[in-house]
Amino acid sequence: MTASTDPLLIDEVRPSRYDRVMERIRTSPLASRRLDIWAPVAVTLLAGVLRFWNLGHPDAIVFDETYYVKDAWSQWNLGYTANWPNGADEAFVAGDTDIYLTGGSFSVHPPLGKWIIGLGMWLFGASDPFGWRVAGAVFGTALVLLVYLVTRTLTRSTPVAVLAGFLMAIDGLAIVLSRVALLDGFLAFFILLSFWFVLFDQRWHTARLERALAGRADEPWWGPMLWNRPWLVAAGAAAGAATAVKWSGLYALAALGVYVVVTDMVARCRLRVTMWPIDSLRQGVVAFLYLVPVAFVVYLSSWTGWLATEGGYDRQSAVSDPATGFWSWVPLPLQSLWKFHVAMYNFHVNLTTPHSYASPAIQWPALLRPTSMYWNMDGDTVQAISSIPNPLIWWAGGAAALFLLYLFVRTRRAMYAFVLTGIAATYVPWLFYPERTIFQFYTIAILPFMVVGVALAARAIAGSALPERRLAGQRVVWVFVIVATLVSAFWYPVWTAIEVPYEFWRLHNWIPGWI
Repeated sequence: MTASTDPLLIDEVRPSRYDRVMERIRTSPLASRRLDIWAPVAVTLLAGVLRFWNLGHPDAIVFDETYYVKDAWSQWNLGYTANWPNGADEAFVAGDTDIYLTGGSFSVHPPLGKWIIGLGMWLFGASDPFGWRVAGAVFGTALVLLVYLVTRTLTRSTPVAVLAGFLMAIDGLAIVLSRVALLDGFLAFFILLSFWFVLFDQRWHTARLERALAGRADEPWWGPMLWNRPWLVAAGAAAGAATAVKWSGLYALAALGVYVVVTDMVARCRLRVTMWPIDSLRQGVVAFLYLVPVAFVVYLSSWTGWLATEGGYDRQSAVSDPATGFWSWVPLPLQSLWKFHVAMYNFHVNLTTPHSYASPAIQWPALLRPTSMYWNMDGDTVQAISSIPNPLIWWAGGAAALFLLYLFVRTRRAMYAFVLTGIAATYVPWLFYPERTIFQFYTIAILPFMVVGVALAARAIAGSALPERRLAGQRVVWVFVIVATLVSAFWYPVWTAIEVPYEFWRLHNWIPGWI
C-alpha cells in the first residue's frame, strides 16, 4: 500500500464547531430544553421587530388597501361592506372615517379577512394606519412561528425548524404582506395551519391503524374504520377559515383531502390490508365528513353580518326573484347569498383587466414581475414598497422543490410529499388561469412551504454521514444563510418605505420587470 492511500496517514476530519455545539446540547437535557423553548421565541421576536417597526408608515392608503381598509371598516360598523363617496381615500387618511354610505358594495372576496382587519381598526383606531395594518402584522408574525412549528413537527429537529422560521422572518414578501392591509397574509396563515393539523392527524391515525392491526398473523381483507379524528376536524375548520378569506383556500382543502386519502392508502398497503385501495376509499368518506362540512360551517359563519342585516349587496335579490321548484324551500337570505356568490364567481373567471403589475403564474418561479405597492419621490429621495421576495430565498425555494421531488422519488419519505403537496396546492391551480389578472404577491401562500423545503434541502446537504461531505455541506448552508441575511438587509428599506436616495433604489432593479 502506498503512502498516499494508507488510511493511517490520512488526517481525521474533525467535527465542525456546529456539530460540537449541538452534541453538547444533545447530551444536556437542560440545554436541550432551553434551546427548544428559546429558539422559537427568538425567531418570532425577530419577525415581530421586522414587521411592527414603524408600521404606521407610510401614512397613506397603499395599493389595494383602498378596497380592504374601507370595506373592513364599513363591514365592522354595518355588518356588510358599503359604498363610499368620491374622494374617500383622502378623507379617510385625514381622519374622516365614518362617511361610508348605507348601500352595500360588491365585494369580490368573502368577509373573514375584512373582519380581522376591522378588529384591529376597532382596537387601535380606524384613522391610524397602524390600526388597519396591525392585524396583518400579528398574523404575519404568527405565520413565522407556525412555519417553525410545522418544520419542528415534520422533522423533530429544532435547528432545521429555526432555519425555516428564520428564512420566513427575513423574507421580503412575508414582511410586506405583514405590513399592508391585504388579505393574502391571512390566507397563507390559515392554509399552513390546516396543513399542520393534518400532520398531527396523520401521526394519530397511522399509530391507531398500527395498533389495530398489530399481531395479526394473517393479511386481513379489510382494515378498521377509524372515526375519532379530532385533528382532521381542526384542519377542516382552518381550511374553511382560509376559504372565508379568499376562495383559493378551496384548493388547499381539496389537496388536503387527496393527501389524507393517499397517505391512508400507503399505510394500509404497508400493513398488508388486502383490499387497501377500496378500504382507504371507505376511510376517505369519513375524512370527507370531517373536513368538508366543518369547513362549510366556518365559511358560512363568516357571512353572519351580511345575513343578519338587510343592506348588503344582493341581500334582497331573492325577494324579487325567489327560487322555484326543488330549491324553493331554501330561506330567502341563503338564496340571496347564492346569487351573490354567482356574481362573485363570474367576476373572478372573467377578470382579464390589464394591469401594469399583473403577472401570470408561469412567471412566478422566475420572479419576473413583483408588485410595486407604493412609490413616492421627493427630490432626490424615494420611498418604495415592493412585494418582491428575497430573491436568493425565492430561487433557492424553487431549486429546493425540485430537489425534494428527486429525494421523494428516491426515498418515498412522507415529509417530502407533505411539502410538495403544499407547494402544488398553492401554485398549480393558478397555472390554469393564464388570462386572468393575477399578481406575484399571491405567492405568499406558497412561500411557507418553500422555506420549509429549503430547510429540508439544507438538512440533506449538511447531514451527510461522510465527515468530509458533512463539513462541506454545512459550510454551504452557512454561506447561504449569511448571504440571504445580507440580501434582506439590502432590500429592507425598499420593503418598508424607508426614505433612500434615488440611486440606491435603482440598485434594486436587477431586471426590467422589477421597476
